Amino acid sequence: MDSILKKLIPGLILGFLVLVTLAFIGDLKQVGEVISRFNWWMFPVAISFTLFNYGLRFLKFLYYLKLIGAKEIGWREGLRIFVAGFPLAVTPGKVGEALKGVWINRASGIPVGKGISAILAERISDGMAVLMLSTLGVLAYPQYWPAFLLIFFLMLTAIITIQIRPVCLWLLGMGEKLPVLKRMMVHIMDLYEGSYTLFKPLPMVTAVGLGMLSWLGEGVGFYFLLTGLGLEPGFKLLGMAIFTLSFSTIVGGASALPGGLGAAEASIAGMLTVLGGFPAAVSAAATLLIRLATLWFGVLMGLIVWAFSLELLGLRKQDGKLD
Repeated sequence: MDSILKKLIPGLILGFLVLVTLAFIGDLKQVGEVISRFNWWMFPVAISFTLFNYGLRFLKFLYYLKLIGAKEIGWREGLRIFVAGFPLAVTPGKVGEALKGVWINRASGIPVGKGISAILAERISDGMAVLMLSTLGVLAYPQYWPAFLLIFFLMLTAIITIQIRPVCLWLLGMGEKLPVLKRMMVHIMDLYEGSYTLFKPLPMVTAVGLGMLSWLGEGVGFYFLLTGLGLEPGFKLLGMAIFTLSFSTIVGGASALPGGLGAAEASIAGMLTVLGGFPAAVSAAATLLIRLATLWFGVLMGLIVWAFSLELLGLRKQDGKLD
C-alpha cells in the first residue's frame, strides 16, 4: 500500500505539469482567451457522458466479478471498489490497479490473482473497444494504420494465447522451475485461470460491446466540449471527436505512462491541430477541458471515496479503528 501511494504522487505531479505545459505550448494568453469564450454549459454535458461511460464500465466490472465467482460482492461494494480504483490509473503502467485485486479478495475471499484477472480483462476489453471505435478514423487517415495494426495484433495475440490452454499450462510449468517465479506461481495460476474464463468468446464479445458503447459516449461528450469552444457542429466534428479521443486513449494506454499522461494529451492536441486544422490554442484548450472532464474528474471521484473508505487504504480496520 505504501509503495502504491508513493507511486501515485509522481503521477499527480506529472498530471499538473502536463496541463501547465499544454497551456504554454498553445500560448498561455491565447489558450486563456479561448477558454474565456467557452460555453461552460457544455462542461456538465460532457461530465454526464463521462458518467455514462463509467456506468457501463461498472456494469462490465460487475459482470466480470460474477464470472470469476465473486458473487458475495453486491453492487454497492462493487461500486465502491470500482470508483476507488480511478486514482490508481495515474500510477506508472497503472500497476496500482492491482490493488483492486486485494480489495476484491477482502470482500469475497476470491484469490487476489483472480481479482487481478478481472482488472486485466477490463483493460484489454476497453483497449479492443476503442480500437474498434477508431477503425473508421484510421480508414480516413491511413498514416495511423501501422500503430493501429500493431496494437490490435498484440491484443488479439494475448487473447488467443490465453485460450490455448495446453500452451499456457506448459509455459506456467516452465515458469515454476525458475526460482524467481516459484514462490509466485500460486498467484500467477489464479491470474491465468481468471483470464482464461474472462477471455472466452462470449464474455469478450459482451465486454467489448459494452466498452464500445461506453467509450462512444465519452467521444460524444468531447464533441459537445468542442462545440462549446465555438467549432462548427456537425457529423464531421462528431467523427473527429470520437476518433481523436479513441485513438489517443490507445496511445496513452500503450505508453505505460501514469494515466497516459503526456502521451494522450500530445495525441489529442496534435490530432486536432494536424487532422482538424484547428489553431494550436483551440486544440490545447480542448485537450485541457476533456482531460479535466474525464481522467481528472474520475481521479477526484476516487479520492472522495478514499476519504470515506480509509479501510481500503489500510488506514482503518473494518471495525472503524485507525491502525
